[in-house]
Amino acid sequence: MLKIKHLLDPMDFSVEELDEIFQLANQIISNPQKYSHICDGKILATLFYEPSTRTRLSFEAAMLRLGGSVLGFSEANSSSVAKGESIADTIRVVDCYVDIAVMRHFKEGAPKIAAQYSSIPIINAGDGGHQHPTQTLTDLLTIKNIKGRLSDLTIGVCGDLKFGRTVHSLIKAMSRYPNVKFVLISPEELKVPNYIISEVLEKNNIEYIETNTMEDVIGELDVLYMTRVQRERFFNEEDYIRLKDSYILDGDKMKLASENMIVMHPLPRVNEIAYEVDNDPRAHYFKQAKFGMYVRMALIIKLLGLM
Repeated sequence: MLKIKHLLDPMDFSVEELDEIFQLANQIISNPQKYSHICDGKILATLFYEPSTRTRLSFEAAMLRLGGSVLGFSEANSSSVAKGESIADTIRVVDCYVDIAVMRHFKEGAPKIAAQYSSIPIINAGDGGHQHPTQTLTDLLTIKNIKGRLSDLTIGVCGDLKFGRTVHSLIKAMSRYPNVKFVLISPEELKVPNYIISEVLEKNNIEYIETNTMEDVIGELDVLYMTRVQRERFFNEEDYIRLKDSYILDGDKMKLASENMIVMHPLPRVNEIAYEVDNDPRAHYFKQAKFGMYVRMALIIKLLGLM
């Protein structure tokens, strides 16, 4: 049983609690039928103030596969926020109708505010450029199942490391596992924020290097985590256009990588991974998306206290 009620930050769970969730996710993968009615009569609300495909659909698929039901909205303008309703009031109303809610919001800290006014579990599905903890659960399960471990790894994160909430969450979560090294690959303008360097990497004595060249380091990596340059985080269209094609992973670059390296991506991709890479056995981003559904099934079960 989990000690916490909400999931707002990837550090909310202890390593032991993460292992509990991953173990349950793998049990669901092995025998999905066993869990197909565990959420009978339960309702999940999906409160998405910002666009999403994988996260929203994977949560909805997760709840439906567990026997529960889903209601909600997929954009802010289709909710009463368009009339000026506050997050606090929205969650108080939703609280009357459902058993658990998942929220994505363009403002950092919005799910935390919702949790303060909620008697039901709140799951942060991404808040601005801040955190994306359920993507982190997905990423950790993917690495653990494919590499067989979450320690003794050299992890390259590439692309938009400044605004990439998936990157920030992954670095924070992996900081608790032994002998993990990070290779931070980005243009100068999109480097990892200083607080991640000082409060996570340096504070925990985690080895890291920063570089703007993928080719020089790809051969050293156990995991390459690609990200897109996010147009929606830029205030200046010219800056986005200048930086959007900074790194493109293609077949030639994959030739420089280890045979055992795995390629991950939280998706959606734009053009930062060439389609020719999809056929490489080291490409696992679509499998990663499927793991996301299973880990969210496990999370829903645990937060509802059903196991």
